[in-house]
Amino acid sequence: MTAGELRDAVPEISDRLAELEHERRRLADLTYAYRVVEKSKFAQLRMLLADLRGLLGGGPKELKLFRPAEALPEPAPPETPALPVSAFSANGKAGAAPVSAELARTLERLLNELTLARAGYLDTRDALEAEYSRSESGDPYQRWRMRFGTREVDLQRMRELVPLLPKRPLFSVIMATYDTPEKYLRAALDSVRSQVYPDWELCIADDASQDPRVRRVLEEYARLDPRIKLTFRTENGHISRASNSALATATGEFVGFLDHDDLITPDALFECAVVANRIPDVDMIYSDEDKIAEDGTLSDPFFKPEWNPDTFLSRMYTCHFGVYRRSLVESLGGLRHEFDGSQDYDLVLRLTEKTGRIHRIPKVLYHWRVHPASTASTADVKPYAAGAAERAITEAIARRGEPGRALEREDAPGTYIVRYEIRDRKKVSVIVPTRNHGDDIDRCLGSIFAKNTYDDFEVVILDNGSDEKSSLQTFERWTKTDPRVKVVRYDAPFNYPRINNYAASQCDGHYLLFLNNDCEVISADWMEAMVEQAQRPSVGAVGALLLYPDGTIQHAGVIVGLGGVAGHSHKHFPGDAPGYFYTLRAINNVTAVTAACMMVRRSVFEELGGFNEDFAVAFNDVDFCMRLRKAGYRNLYLPHVKLYHFESKSRGYETTPEKQARFDREIEMMQQVWSTEGLVDPCYSPNLTDAHENYAIRTS
Repeated sequence: MTAGELRDAVPEISDRLAELEHERRRLADLTYAYRVVEKSKFAQLRMLLADLRGLLGGGPKELKLFRPAEALPEPAPPETPALPVSAFSANGKAGAAPVSAELARTLERLLNELTLARAGYLDTRDALEAEYSRSESGDPYQRWRMRFGTREVDLQRMRELVPLLPKRPLFSVIMATYDTPEKYLRAALDSVRSQVYPDWELCIADDASQDPRVRRVLEEYARLDPRIKLTFRTENGHISRASNSALATATGEFVGFLDHDDLITPDALFECAVVANRIPDVDMIYSDEDKIAEDGTLSDPFFKPEWNPDTFLSRMYTCHFGVYRRSLVESLGGLRHEFDGSQDYDLVLRLTEKTGRIHRIPKVLYHWRVHPASTASTADVKPYAAGAAERAITEAIARRGEPGRALEREDAPGTYIVRYEIRDRKKVSVIVPTRNHGDDIDRCLGSIFAKNTYDDFEVVILDNGSDEKSSLQTFERWTKTDPRVKVVRYDAPFNYPRINNYAASQCDGHYLLFLNNDCEVISADWMEAMVEQAQRPSVGAVGALLLYPDGTIQHAGVIVGLGGVAGHSHKHFPGDAPGYFYTLRAINNVTAVTAACMMVRRSVFEELGGFNEDFAVAFNDVDFCMRLRKAGYRNLYLPHVKLYHFESKSRGYETTPEKQARFDREIEMMQQVWSTEGLVDPCYSPNLTDAHENYAIRTS
């Protein structure tokens, strides 16, 4: 190849690589298998049926369109051989001085990849992901899209699978338009028409647009596709009334809402159809989403947890792409115009009071348009939405018999803290285990009594064999200072769950608040806020935001599966950080909370038999919380309950061989009992890292 030919080839290589950045990085042998069977109708049908069985019986992590790699035949080698490095020279003649050894190797590799890609044999996952990872301009989401995003061959596979689906539900896509910019409107309409799943209708209600181009575009598309149904309102009624007008024309089994300037991905309705086949009685489906810029760049993906009711009370996280059983939406009267701006939030609050058959698709199926008039840019565009959301949440908890109020956080737009009315202010027993550490006890109890708006409580100092005179004197001083303090002696080898189980048997509070001796209260209404939640019949354990002395985060809920066992959410983040999509500032359902500060009703604690004493030091709180979830209770993290935690002062860190060996045994026990290695936490997303505690995007 001459230098000129090489220069001519570079643009084609670049274009090809740019195109492949948007494709899933499947294993190369999946492509080989497709090529092997494509000439055999019988083999092709057999493979399609295998794919269909995989789709309809797929696990919760990912729906796989292809058979396992080990079941596939060896591919034939490509017809075009690789080009040697010697082919690259300054003048195109063999043996001439190389252009640059490094450049020659790079271009050789790229041209080889192009040759293989043309032949259908390129392992694009390894080659191009590695190439993109080397690029300084690469970002984690683009790498995620390269590895896990849907590519054209996947879409074609979906088209082939559609006729084989046992059930073919009709989806009614609901859209309200009003003076939509033409380019955004066309893009939104095209995104529906490009669906690989054909059984849909697009029900559009124009809300008396002033711009005549809107009607012209809508009528143009309606002529192109009979599945598009138009309603033109004669007066402007805003989003809820307009959407209800579109809903009135819908005939589908399911309805999905699409904003007039946003996009759904080509596989959106196919993925929903697969769920409807796997879960025939499903009533609500939602997916992940991202944002799309003016130039088409995709960014800022929101990878969501499974359905978590208390998380939803704190923020409308299901959002896009929301699909609902039409009969259920209609039975609720559709959208309520009194909640315009948060009408979808209000709808889902009401809908989920009628059904728990809710399914998350952990794939990005919706692109939320970012432009100056969009709430994807700033919440200031619709300032009335916050008030509507507060009213919707407050009404919802009243309907559910748990009255209170919802307050938007000023530092987290669209995030709300629900404060419940306390029905009966019953006693809280604060259990503080310690062995010596009089200074820590002094600081801990001092903060409990100085910062408290809840009167009915007692403090039980569980003395696990203290022998320091100064510490014993501190304990005695506190019992004389306040009659609500008592000391319970328990001389036995250190076993954290056994100590706390014994302490619980020695107190009489309706609520048990387990608190480490190295904690210091920050927020004055901490105990009251925890009782508000712990009183609720659906709630198991209630945890807090714990900070290191330097103000960074030690605990904001526990994510099970991180590092093969469990890890703390956003550990070491600044204490005032918003977290992943305001996770740190919202009340969240979590799989577990640390017992360094954990409240639970005594009845629930006794129902479970207390802490498992086999976990002598580590993971006893995680095990307890997972048993709570198994029993049907929900655990909570409260961002407005703040304490300092001077971690592990009582027992020290795992610095000796004996301590490390015990810690390793408890890790192994967690993995055996709960299968934590490879577990996807339902309060987390499989698209986020399982190796770190920072909510980073998974890229491998």
